[in-house]
Amino acid sequence: MTSESLVDVRDLVKYFAVTRGIIVRRNVGWIKAVDGVSFTIKEGETLGLVGETGCGKSTTARLLMRLLDPTSGTIRFAGQDVGARRGSQLRPLRRQVQIIFQDPFASLDPRMTVGEIIGEAMRIHRLAAGDAVHGRVQEIMERVGLNPDRHDRYPHEFSGGQRQRVGVARALAVQPRFIICDEPVSALDVSIQAQVLNLLKDLQKEFGLTYLFIAHDLSVVRQVCDRVAVMYLGKIVEVAARDDLYALPMHPYTQALLSAVPIPDPEKERSRKRIVLQGDVPSPLNPPPACRFHTRCWKAQQICREVEPPLEAHSPAGPDHPAACHFAEAAQVV
Repeated sequence: MTSESLVDVRDLVKYFAVTRGIIVRRNVGWIKAVDGVSFTIKEGETLGLVGETGCGKSTTARLLMRLLDPTSGTIRFAGQDVGARRGSQLRPLRRQVQIIFQDPFASLDPRMTVGEIIGEAMRIHRLAAGDAVHGRVQEIMERVGLNPDRHDRYPHEFSGGQRQRVGVARALAVQPRFIICDEPVSALDVSIQAQVLNLLKDLQKEFGLTYLFIAHDLSVVRQVCDRVAVMYLGKIVEVAARDDLYALPMHPYTQALLSAVPIPDPEKERSRKRIVLQGDVPSPLNPPPACRFHTRCWKAQQICREVEPPLEAHSPAGPDHPAACHFAEAAQVV
């Protein structure tokens, strides 16, 4: 891993318009899916992005892929601003940035064979043609643990874990530098999860890949990520190196998430106190003012309802462990 940032995101915002009416449609509000997100990912690093469903993780991934246009903010990849690119200008980015989707079945075209799915991008980007595509497809299939002789089979003829390996192979086909893993193991059995995670780690070492790893399961994140960013209702509330985050979480939301992670020791599991958050996640259509977590936070005071806390370092955490909380303090929960 180098010290150079491959991905640099600053003040990224994505609002979706809410409209009403049939003949005359009018805007009645905005869903604030991503609201001022900033982070960097170093080349060769794996950044984990965690949070509850609906917090904006997948929307952030699609913004980085430029499958969605940002409302505002900047996205820099390898030093180049890609946030304003359109049409054919995005083709070089498409080759360097790939994504592995959560659902290993819905993300594969059922009308195409596995060989056609993996080889399609090679033809589009003119990386190979004719018999060379077929040879390259078989090579990639073998590298991800699939039988290359099954290249002419359709996705429904593979198991869930095998289909996800097809998704990994498709991402590798264009020799990318950066891969977004959008909950790539959440739909798989636990034993298959371990195999896919080990495959991703091996591929990262072999090809020097950089990952953004999106997940709900914090035990999975701890296994594969170098740093972790915690997201809540469109905003990042804490960022830290993996070991620092799990040892001394600073933000109350992070502490609540970690307290829900099971400990494989019955005695310790029974003795610890779990933090149970009250209420549901507020709507991104009308998020709470100032600190968005104050409606569920046991530490909330009047300042939390009036002043948005900046994402900054707090003692005893160092400068590389910022948290967006007025009353951030370390707590050992795992």
